[in-house]
Amino acid sequence: MKDAPWRIAGTPRFGGILVVSDHASNHVPDGIDLGIAPNLLDQHIAVDIGVREVGELMAQRPGTAAFQATVSRLVCDVNREEHAPGVVPIASDGHAIPGNAIDHAGHLDRLERFFHPYHRALGALLDDYPQGLIMSLHSFTPHLSSHPEEVRPWQVGVLYNQDDRASRLAIPLLESEGLIVGDQQPYSGQLLNYTMNRHAEADGRPYLGIEVRQDQIADAAGQAIWAERLSWIANRVAIELGG
Repeated sequence: MKDAPWRIAGTPRFGGILVVSDHASNHVPDGIDLGIAPNLLDQHIAVDIGVREVGELMAQRPGTAAFQATVSRLVCDVNREEHAPGVVPIASDGHAIPGNAIDHAGHLDRLERFFHPYHRALGALLDDYPQGLIMSLHSFTPHLSSHPEEVRPWQVGVLYNQDDRASRLAIPLLESEGLIVGDQQPYSGQLLNYTMNRHAEADGRPYLGIEVRQDQIADAAGQAIWAERLSWIANRVAIELGG
């Protein structure tokens, strides 16, 4: 689909692993002016740094595919409820987004162009190719600009809502790698988990929420390490769940 707000890397397969990244792009489509300094588009408020590359590397493995958003979270955050203020944010981590001070018609247009097509496509893919495991892949900043005193020590966080089947398996596997692992850190999946709530938890599909600290995957070397690490962990978890 031309100009779709989503893309697929790799080939989805029945019983495989699907890596879903809601914030994989900092792209702002033509006709939208966010009214912010260009350098902000390279920061965490606009994109989850490193997740596109990690997802693409994981999708090179047989049985794994990646479903990724192709527009910035500042244009439309598809991991928020449809009627939540943050779905078209007017501010993020202390930065005003003046171009998002739009009227109701403009808000609905963002949803029709980006939010609804993204979720329709993800839902259709999961219906057509039921997965052994869905991995929701995000990255987080070592500290928020609005709270620089709050250092986030975790190298990776595992997030979930009520269904923690995959998380309980993944946490010790990550810890066995010598990592500082956050259980429901740097924030709780019971608070921010819209995509997985809708497409996994609501239907009993097994899923794993992964948040990698962005300095871990900011360059090619780190991305390769984490793609390898998350691939074997995802496969181990999927096998355990399927058994």
